[in-house]
Amino acid sequence: MKKKRGIALLITALMFVLCVTGCGTQKIETTKKETTEEKKLQIGLSFDSFVIERWLRDRDMFVSTAQGLGAEVNVQVAGGDVDEQISQIEYFIQKEMDVIVIIPIDGDALYDVVKEAKDKGIKVVCYDRMIANVDADLYITIDNEMVGTLMGEALVEACPDGGNIFAINGSPTDKNVEEVELGFRKALKGSKLKIVYTGYCDNWLAEMAATHVNKGLEVTDDIVGVMCGNDDLASQAVKVLAENRLAGQVALVAQDADLAACQRIVEGTQTMTVYKPIEQEASTAAILAVALGNGTDITSKDCEIPATETTDDGSGEIPYYKITPIAVTAENMDEVIVDGGFHSKEDVYLNVKE
Repeated sequence: MKKKRGIALLITALMFVLCVTGCGTQKIETTKKETTEEKKLQIGLSFDSFVIERWLRDRDMFVSTAQGLGAEVNVQVAGGDVDEQISQIEYFIQKEMDVIVIIPIDGDALYDVVKEAKDKGIKVVCYDRMIANVDADLYITIDNEMVGTLMGEALVEACPDGGNIFAINGSPTDKNVEEVELGFRKALKGSKLKIVYTGYCDNWLAEMAATHVNKGLEVTDDIVGVMCGNDDLASQAVKVLAENRLAGQVALVAQDADLAACQRIVEGTQTMTVYKPIEQEASTAAILAVALGNGTDITSKDCEIPATETTDDGSGEIPYYKITPIAVTAENMDEVIVDGGFHSKEDVYLNVKE
């Protein structure tokens, strides 16, 4: 009896040892897994909103490129609310992100929180819009002055005899708006075009473009052209022009190559849009963000896509990467937009009868 009891106790002891050993092994394996995951590069991507069609494309391309390079991307969208964007960037800081990529609503309002991120050793990338005086590690954007130049040149070509035009710009807190406006006004020099009404659309609200066009028409309805800060604003501007029987009679230019804008161009109610290779911008930004997070000098030739230019953000020269935009009209729509795979031919010509 005692022998049987001794054997039972021995079996129980062995089972306990195996359990402890197994649990310990499982804990070690879990710890190893967690350690591996913790070593993944962490990137915070902060969008102002997804109101503008193109931002969804930027997000998808950036995330897929960064993930392909082994990084994890946490995407936050502020919905056009500056305080919300500040809160989301603070969250990124608390999560100890390696890199924070920001499309700012209001660069000036983000100054303090971005400086806090920089002070904590987090790399900061200004994406598409500048945040001044923060000594960002990279500013990547489309050549905004050229965007304005292309829009101005398109109006000059469409209205060779000159006349009155409206300039309906984007958000006054967006630094890009200044650059676009600069290029636009330069392109008009020496022409017979005259800006008789100028308006700005806070937070890029498209409805404000309709309000501004109506106000402009109260000044004069004798116009030959309208410049809109982007295609979303143009969508509202063309509605007002149509209500006043001016759609298709007045030249209308904008930027972003939104599908609706491309459709308006082939239909004849918009003259041109500026196509910005956003897939190139987003993938390049992702590659450079990962490089920054890994401690690579992105200005050196050793970097896969070096940022060889610099720009002054107010605090000094910072690495700068700019991408060349393309003017799109009915004449080159197929070549640039369709053949380039940005929109399908079926979608672009959806409302055009053969």
